[in-house]
Amino acid sequence: MTTTRFVVKACNSGNGGSAGSRATARTATLYLGCSSGASEMATEIEMESPCLLLASRKGLPHFTSPDLLHWLHPHSRLLQFTPFHFWECPSPSTVAALGGIHEMLSMPEYGFIAIPRDSVTCISDAEGGNKFGASFETPSGRRMVKPAQYMESISALKPNLWSSLPDEVPAWVSNKRNKISVDRTTRWLDECLAMKPMNAETALGPIVGGTTLEERIRSAQEVASRNVSGFWLAGFGLGESMEQRAALLDAVMGILPEDKPRGISGLGLPEMIPHQSWKSASVILVRDIQRLISIIC
Repeated sequence: MTTTRFVVKACNSGNGGSAGSRATARTATLYLGCSSGASEMATEIEMESPCLLLASRKGLPHFTSPDLLHWLHPHSRLLQFTPFHFWECPSPSTVAALGGIHEMLSMPEYGFIAIPRDSVTCISDAEGGNKFGASFETPSGRRMVKPAQYMESISALKPNLWSSLPDEVPAWVSNKRNKISVDRTTRWLDECLAMKPMNAETALGPIVGGTTLEERIRSAQEVASRNVSGFWLAGFGLGESMEQRAALLDAVMGILPEDKPRGISGLGLPEMIPHQSWKSASVILVRDIQRLISIIC
């Protein structure tokens, strides 16, 4: 698998892009490298940013068969999946033997982003987690996921981009719990990077902090200081109001480097996405395929 490139075409900030400034409007192109089929010929997937990506079940979009995917715009061939879909079957060793998710699904011309979240079948359980790992409610019951287990799955799946484990918490928890969330997420990111996976250069650092503005800013500063290829704004869609969501996004976007991609999940339908996200994010996860097609085609 080749490296990922993010090329900023235009950038506009009223405050010169300084730390703490308002969200910066930008357009860019995201190039995702991967091998093409059994020939192992290098190919490159080009995505205009900002863009939307589809949630999926084991790599395939909900309610959409693979033969219909070619109707999507060429710049929308980016799919999100969660490694937990492959937690039991097939096993990481089987997926690795097949060559990763691209080869397993016979979809080398599509890009895949691995995010440890699925708002439908794999829901984060803030009360069940601890300092050793995050907890999720899955169809197979509650699962405790440690960084080492998670990275075993990431290494086998070989996604184009992947996020380390976040400690996502609902909007009603205390400021103390939000602080713990930032500390855990930062520590898990360091542990994942310390394992030196083969695809370490495609890591996205998750930014958390709940609805506490100071903790969101601290999380962004901590993750920005790590050797990551981009950022994933986690912990949204868990009870925050639209006003809180807009303020949190505006504060965090002004801190992050402009030359790296940013992704957001948990925002719901496209019409629920704040203007701050559209003008400064790189990829935004949505679940509604019909609304997505009407927007990007």
